[in-house]
Amino acid sequence: MKILVLNAGSSSQKTCLYDITDATLPDHPPKPIWQGMIDWTHQAGVAEIAVETAQKTVEQEIPFDDRSSVLKSLLAMSWTGETQVINSPGEIDIVGHRVVHGGRKYHNSTRITPEVKETIAQLSELAPVHNPANLQGIEVVEAILGEVPQVAVFDTAFHAQMPDAAAIYPGTYEWVERGLRRYGFHGTSHQYCAEQAAELLGRDLSELKIITCHLGNGASLAAIRNGLSIDTTMGFTPLDGLMMGSRSGAVDPSILIHLIRHDGYDADKLDHLLNKASGLLGISGVSNDLRQVQTASDQGNPRAQLALEIYIHRLRSGIGSMLASLGGWDALVFTAGVGENAAQIRAAACEAFEFLGLELDLEKNVNRPRNQIISTPDSRVHVLVIHTQEDWAIVRDCWKLLKNE
Repeated sequence: MKILVLNAGSSSQKTCLYDITDATLPDHPPKPIWQGMIDWTHQAGVAEIAVETAQKTVEQEIPFDDRSSVLKSLLAMSWTGETQVINSPGEIDIVGHRVVHGGRKYHNSTRITPEVKETIAQLSELAPVHNPANLQGIEVVEAILGEVPQVAVFDTAFHAQMPDAAAIYPGTYEWVERGLRRYGFHGTSHQYCAEQAAELLGRDLSELKIITCHLGNGASLAAIRNGLSIDTTMGFTPLDGLMMGSRSGAVDPSILIHLIRHDGYDADKLDHLLNKASGLLGISGVSNDLRQVQTASDQGNPRAQLALEIYIHRLRSGIGSMLASLGGWDALVFTAGVGENAAQIRAAACEAFEFLGLELDLEKNVNRPRNQIISTPDSRVHVLVIHTQEDWAIVRDCWKLLKNE
């Protein structure tokens, strides 16, 4: 069975093709036979494409006005040219999509229908950076593959059973009735990493209290007890919570009222400010990419230094709040682009919790750990770096849905 996965983030598009030949799914993720990546933000108006197969790696830069055309070109590289691995798109059996917001309606992975597409479009208001990109991927696949089954795997699903005390905002009860609540995001990643942490620790997930830190251009934390999400930092939309690449995270709502009253801001201007011009980019004035902010900080840029200090402060505070929800702590997990690669950020986050007996192995931390415990043997809290495999989690759901039809 050939399963194509599309995973659209806020700054990139990841695509991969798996060929599952066994009668059952393997216990551990196999390597995709084809992987494609589009970076939309590194150069303005230029899409940077990288495609990898077992035999070949190809990198290209494509000027673009329309992202759909770039995605179509990328997908075509799986059945044409130097990176061809299949003879035609008709060999693809099913396509899975990471979809960020499922709202109140979708708590499980779902076969995509016109009704599901309409709901994803309606929820774009709540995930304006992501849901339109997710829908665009669905429509590109429809244009290329026609009636091939497509599955939406919702980022909000893992948090759907979160306790009301954590999920409901203290506004009016009318908000509750209207569904204005904390939904949480990155659920596919948080769930996968919690499962992998339990496996690495040789423990039953149902016995563990875990804080997972998904730190990428978008960032969120989750408090996971007995395998269930009981709290998270993102909220009604992916804007809430931690400081991110270009998103502010949580801010005093009165600041927004002030900007409306005194600076003439409207909804669109606030949306752009909070989602695209804040966070690391807004404070540093350098980039939404933590690597570039760190470089500027090392060169003495004071705004970049401040951006890193705020990022670390917000991260520590968020971990502390998740710890309070858990009432105990077995493991701290770092994942995603920053979480897996930024040793400085991991060390700074862990340093704040040394008083709880957390001891980081500094040598392991800086040695590019992957799917590894990086705390010392004496640490009272296990610290792990886990390579998030959202794509494989999506493959598993596609497999189950297709087998059960």
